[in-house]
This record gives sequence, structure tokens and C-alpha cells, in this order.
Amino acid sequence: MDKHQAQLHVSKLGKTFNTRSGSFEALRDVELSVGKGEFVSIIGHSGCGKSTLLNLIAGLEDPTLGGVLLEGELVQGPGPERAVVFQNHSLLPWLSVYENVRLAVDKVFAGRKSSVERDEWTREMLSLVNMDHAANKRPSEISGGMKQRVGIARALSMEPKVLLLDEPFGALDALTRAQLQDSVMDIHARLGNTVAMITHDVDEAVLLSDRIVMMNNGPAAGIGMIHEVNLPRPRRRLELGENADYLAARAAVMRFLNENRIEKAA
Repeated sequence: MDKHQAQLHVSKLGKTFNTRSGSFEALRDVELSVGKGEFVSIIGHSGCGKSTLLNLIAGLEDPTLGGVLLEGELVQGPGPERAVVFQNHSLLPWLSVYENVRLAVDKVFAGRKSSVERDEWTREMLSLVNMDHAANKRPSEISGGMKQRVGIARALSMEPKVLLLDEPFGALDALTRAQLQDSVMDIHARLGNTVAMITHDVDEAVLLSDRIVMMNNGPAAGIGMIHEVNLPRPRRRLELGENADYLAARAAVMRFLNENRIEKAA
């Protein structure tokens, strides 16, 4: 994609960490453009810098070289236009489901929406992820999958331009994971938001993504290959099992991961 048409552009991005044993170059010369409304998955073996890349986009880390541009503006620190959902939901245990989401809404919209409007918006976001029925429950009273739904609602409540997902379903059982994948696809279809997601799951990447970004092994990791997923939306997992394009995308990712592992092990 042309960087001039991209909503998000990662330009010649590099990141080196100073450790007790010396400097460690995690990423080198990463170049990536993501269009508005695009769903991109980032996949690779452990230690390839996936989370580092996401943290740089989120503004949680500063790049050593290069930079991240969002709609032409340099990313400098965290901001509500880039909301992150981590594998650990990070809900505040002493607040209710409603209060966890309302806290984010109040922080972002205190000067732009009235208290009544913020209440309505909070409840609308909970409804979007099918958690309005549990608004008054504490995190300890709901399941792991429900906690992740609340985390997604909290992120979306800030109306981010880019939603960043860091293995959001990695700790969930297979059935809950599938349900949340379907929910994320439905939300993406309704809102048309831009999404970048880290995953280790090849099938998840193919099911959800418009493009799959495959990372080389670290250190000094970079993008090894980008595969475009040519599957129409909406997507239904049960209909994709024998789809030629689905199988081709899955095979391309598996081949890359296998060859990359063999090359580094040699």
C-alpha cells in the first residue's frame, strides 16, 4: 500500500533495548502501511518483536530509529486515538463492568459530552459487545471471555482511529475464543475501524485479516512477508473449511513460519 494513502504508516522503524548484558536490537528497518478500515494481523515466532512493534505503534515505547505516523502526524506517546486490548484484560477489580468502561469514557469525553451522553455512550459500548446485562458485576464475578469483552468495549469507547489487539484471545478456551473472534468480525464490519492484531494462531489470522504480516525471527527482526487474504466479508468459519483461498492463505503462512524456524535452527 502507498504510504500516502495509509492511515497508519510505520517508517524505517528500529528499536534497540539497553540490557544488563548489553544492547539488544529487537527491530530493524520495519516498513508498513495500513489503510483506513483495514484489519491486519502480525504473526511470527516468539521473540520476533511483535509486541514491541505494537507497543511502538501505541506510543508505549519510543523508537530508536524511524517513526510511526497516524494520518500524517508523528506518534509521540500514548493517545486515545490508538486504543490497546492486551491478553490480560487489566480491568480494575474494585469497579463494576460499567464503571471500568465509564472511567475511559469520562477521561476522553469529559469536555465534549454531558454526563447523560457519557452514560448513554458507555451503555451503548457494553451493548455492542453483549455485556450490558452484566453492567453492575465486578470483574471477579464474570468469566475470562466476558472480561475480554469489557476490555474491548473500554477500548472502543474512546472512539480510537486504530484498535490494537495484543493476543486478546490467547488465554481463552477454544469455544470462547471462537465466539470472541466472531464478535470482533461483527464489530469491525459495523464500525469499519482500523485494526492491528498480534496472534500466534494461523487460523485466527486468516479468518480475521485483510493482510497477514509475517515477522522474521529476531534479533533485529523485520517483516519477512505480507500475505493478502482474498476472502469476501462477511466470513463464516464453517463455510471456509474447504475454501481454496482460505486454504492457500493458511498454507502460505504455515510455509513461512516453518521455513523461518528451520533456517534459524540450522
